[in-house]
Amino acid sequence: MTNPRAGQHAEPSDLIDVAHVVTAYYATTPDPSDVGQRVAFGTSGHRGSSLDGAFNEHHILATTQAIVDYRREQGYDGPLFIGRDTHALSEPAWVSALEVLAANDVTVLVDDRDSWTPTPAVSHAILRANRGPSGVRTTGSGLADGIVVTPSHNPPRDGGFKYNPPNGGPADTDATGWIARKANAYLEAGLDGVRRVPFAKARAAAQGYDFLGTYVDDLPNVLDIDAIRDAGIRIGADPLGGASVEFWQEIADRHRLDLTVVNPLVDPTWRFMTLDWDGKIRMDCSSPAAMHSLIDRRSEFQIATGNDADSDRHGIVTPDAGLMNPNHYLAVAIQYLFGARTGWPRSAAIGKTLVSSSMIDRVAASLGRELLEVPVGFKWFVPGLLDASVGFGGEESAGASFLRKDGSVWSTDKDGILLALLASEITAVTGRTPSEHYGDLVERFGRPQYVRSDAAATREQKATLSKLSADQVGATELAGEPITAKLTEAPGNGAAIGGLKVVTENAWFAARPSGTEDVYKIYAESFKGADHLRHVQHEAQELVDGVLSGK
Repeated sequence: MTNPRAGQHAEPSDLIDVAHVVTAYYATTPDPSDVGQRVAFGTSGHRGSSLDGAFNEHHILATTQAIVDYRREQGYDGPLFIGRDTHALSEPAWVSALEVLAANDVTVLVDDRDSWTPTPAVSHAILRANRGPSGVRTTGSGLADGIVVTPSHNPPRDGGFKYNPPNGGPADTDATGWIARKANAYLEAGLDGVRRVPFAKARAAAQGYDFLGTYVDDLPNVLDIDAIRDAGIRIGADPLGGASVEFWQEIADRHRLDLTVVNPLVDPTWRFMTLDWDGKIRMDCSSPAAMHSLIDRRSEFQIATGNDADSDRHGIVTPDAGLMNPNHYLAVAIQYLFGARTGWPRSAAIGKTLVSSSMIDRVAASLGRELLEVPVGFKWFVPGLLDASVGFGGEESAGASFLRKDGSVWSTDKDGILLALLASEITAVTGRTPSEHYGDLVERFGRPQYVRSDAAATREQKATLSKLSADQVGATELAGEPITAKLTEAPGNGAAIGGLKVVTENAWFAARPSGTEDVYKIYAESFKGADHLRHVQHEAQELVDGVLSGK
């Protein structure tokens, strides 16, 4: 249920006590016998709050030592790039990680400005370091990898810690499972075996790297920056208090764009935010409530954009439509890019997660391109982006990346800055906003209705849902249409989806447990209108409730 204060500015009572949150990071010792206080990697690393005993110094010391052990076992002996966002817990965790990395003689590269680093800039740096004569290397000596200290768009009380291997993307479950097991073993042993040196020594040993300049200077190789400048597109970029704040100003200055950093403030309480749908402060650039301030200013710019705290997600605001639904923008971006990028391989596929809109399926079919449908998680796009067999990979949660203009890899993690700038390129080259282009797609393919709902679930119920099989669905129809597929594995790569997707000609639903919260999610879409979508939702809910109750 939507909180009545959603979209309103935060009040003093909504703000965290930063000192209390940071003190708890150092003062609270997690109990490894409590499952909620163990290291657990979701789709984007380990997340939690110091106030809950879920993100504390012991977690980061143990996890960093586990990453050191993992990279040693894998033979990764090159430098490790480390970045952090603007959450209150990010700098303390960054400090803890440096102390362990230095004690283990890992060559560490940190931002040369001693500032924040967006996730896509870390991915970009890893790939640049590992680039060889025939492409990016993922085997051999001297391989670089990275860590990003961020809980993404999570509320200010949270911290997050994620690992990116030499392929530059989010680590897969083989890596994260190994690292989590080793980290929890260190927690159980009271950190016995974790090496650490004082921060002054660790910081002195770290080397500087120009994340900002290297990334910003390379943008013309992936985007038509000249077209944006020549068209004089008026851009408003809102970092939402996140790590992209200095990047956006540098993009404006170096590329001479008519770009205004709408809100240059950084404050770990995020007191300038409007509240999200549930009344919490959350830097979700795909949420109309969280983006309310920027939406109100849409008439000032031809394109306005937002990013979450680590800048791996994007929000696109146009004067004619306000904040675009992420699914709508993904479809438009795909339609545009696969026509405009003549240097891309003709065989390059379109990647989407199985909970993204079927509008993308229809666009892909019209382009004559292969559709690669994968489980939730950007890690599934990494191999394809790396070898250019995938031209574009996107998630319904407003995360995407795509190839350089010459058809080689740009980043293998989500890049919210890239997708935000693409909206300006589309407007500059075509003379029409992305939302106007989506209107064209609706005319051609129909207007889908899409919704995601969350419901509380215990860990046991989530485990049951993640093991759901097609055999447990006895129905042959969904909302009056014959069921054409019951999926527990993704069509694009055969990987388990950790839930179930049921498909008809004009509708589908997918049910899966959250990787970071005690809820399960039901995604649903219909091309037959809002009433039909409600029928799909109702039948999906009944099916899931039946499974979870054992009926």
